[in-house]
Amino acid sequence: MPTKSVQTSPFSDQRPGTSGLRKKVPVFQQPHYVENFVQAIFDTVEGRDGATLVVGGDGRYYNKEVVQKVLKMAAANGFGRVLVGQNGLLSTPAVSCIIRKYKAVGGVVLSASHNPGGPQGDFGIKFNVSHGGPAPETFTEAVFKRTQGITEYKTSDASDIDLGRIGETAIDGMAVQVLDPVADYAELMETLVDFGKISSLFRSGFTMRFDALSAVTGPYAKEILERRLGAPAGTVVNAEPMPDFGGHHPDPNPVHAHELMELMQGPDAPDFGAASDGDGDRNMIVAPNLFVTPSDSLAILTAHAHLAPGYAGGLAGVARSMPTSRAADRVAAKLGIKAYETPTGWKFFANLMDAGLVTLCGEESAGTGSNHIREKDGLWAVLLWLNILAELKKPADQIVREHWAAFGRDFYTRYDYEEIETERADELMTHLRQGLSTLPGKRFGELTVESADDFAYTDPVDGSVTPKQGVRILFKEDARAVFRLSGTGTAGATLRIYMERFEPDPSRHHVERGDALIPVVEAAKEIAGIEGFTGRAAPSVVT
Repeated sequence: MPTKSVQTSPFSDQRPGTSGLRKKVPVFQQPHYVENFVQAIFDTVEGRDGATLVVGGDGRYYNKEVVQKVLKMAAANGFGRVLVGQNGLLSTPAVSCIIRKYKAVGGVVLSASHNPGGPQGDFGIKFNVSHGGPAPETFTEAVFKRTQGITEYKTSDASDIDLGRIGETAIDGMAVQVLDPVADYAELMETLVDFGKISSLFRSGFTMRFDALSAVTGPYAKEILERRLGAPAGTVVNAEPMPDFGGHHPDPNPVHAHELMELMQGPDAPDFGAASDGDGDRNMIVAPNLFVTPSDSLAILTAHAHLAPGYAGGLAGVARSMPTSRAADRVAAKLGIKAYETPTGWKFFANLMDAGLVTLCGEESAGTGSNHIREKDGLWAVLLWLNILAELKKPADQIVREHWAAFGRDFYTRYDYEEIETERADELMTHLRQGLSTLPGKRFGELTVESADDFAYTDPVDGSVTPKQGVRILFKEDARAVFRLSGTGTAGATLRIYMERFEPDPSRHHVERGDALIPVVEAAKEIAGIEGFTGRAAPSVVT
């Protein structure tokens, strides 16, 4: 069918955030809304003529319809080949894997990650560049500028293709290859962790529960854990991706994955528990009666990664986002490797990995990854944990407690104040920033402020400077509070407060996390004037 140009006009609200463009489904369903943004992406991609493009998403509501739109627009915009997941499904880690394996010019990722799905839920579009990672700010800013001047987009009148049938077809001469969404990713995992050792672990009677939260990781976990590694049938639950995630909130944390938490705290708890999120890039690790914070998980993986074949030669370095606890830094110091502190956003890790400076990286928001791709990778983190469990032959909770004994424990929590009026959230952050110079030396309860700043990052690879990445308050008692506004929501503003306190004394590692952090929580509330600015007496979610 011939290419056609469709007249359109700009939408003012198409500036991408840290994870692409995210809005409610009805916003994306407006005539021309998806097409405008996709055309702006294609207009910004260099070298697209005849190039390979990857397309896929997490299966949330409106995913299949947008996949078809993207395919027809790709054909009309001169791409030579598109690789798309069967039924329009590809986890975000799998997109990165496939871009890198097939040397694609990039990939269109349809996801709102851990945000809720359904007809009134969230949807998102982002672009990953040729190294497999999220587009840099220079690219996304160029996309936004293009959306503000767009007058037409190109598409095809071709019929929808059958996304359920694996194989090759064509749209106006452009090859469309429908892929098994799991195969390439599983092949990569076999080079990183010891499938034989993990299989032996399951044969020994080891039990686990993996909750896919009715999201995209289900097919990946079923194939790898149950079919390839021999975990008993039923190990993976909520394994079928659903447009509304089966009513689940697809965020792997103790609040939203409460069924898994209840199981792991009960008398019939399996040996190990894990969950992943909407698009498969986040993870939650749970030992019997012990939730492993993402910060601790990164530190433990850093300490033991050499036990897996993909990391047997050691680590080049480790990186963490600034709000993530400093537990990984302590491991890096003992290993004699460099630890990097970056802003939140995987693109900063990608720069370090491309330069060979780090091997592992992670964020406190349940994202962990390595240099095998340029995205965080939920199932990979679970598999690396299983490899470590198979090698050490110790219960997961024992590994965690031994880690604390060796390195000290970083008590850690995050408070989320969701859907705050944006103006009020901005006022709170302005208030914090204006008072930074007055804080050192002041005492709040039993804590004394040692230093306070607004985190700015100078990239050691390209020298770029990223300012205003969050307010940090460091206390003399080796405690810390961090304040920042999240860029992943679709309504209002989300204020996130990250609080931690280091405890070197093993005799105090059994203290309840909430009790250990009371002084930090109270100091943070007082310093920021949270209730006065937000009108909230308590956070929406505590993790």
